[in-house]
Amino acid sequence: HLTEPDVTIVSGLKDTVVSEGDDVTFRCQVSHENARDVEWKLQDVALQNNEMNEISVEKGKIHTLTLRKVTEQDIGTVTFRVGPHVSTA
Repeated sequence: HLTEPDVTIVSGLKDTVVSEGDDVTFRCQVSHENARDVEWKLQDVALQNNEMNEISVEKGKIHTLTLRKVTEQDIGTVTFRVGPHVSTA
């Protein structure tokens, strides 16, 4: 019976100032590859990968979220969660 290693956040989100109409990317590095229980939120709304939100994983451990052409409505807290661990910006 194998248990998955507890994935922790190695490097958290950074607060970012962005101009309206620009793209903004948030990065969060986790301790293990293939983390499954991962979630991005903006203002407590879970984000899906679509034309406005690009969610990807670089090098297995760096989870990125790009918000395209942000507007004033996008201002708020971005949350990255992996298992019980959370990082916000």
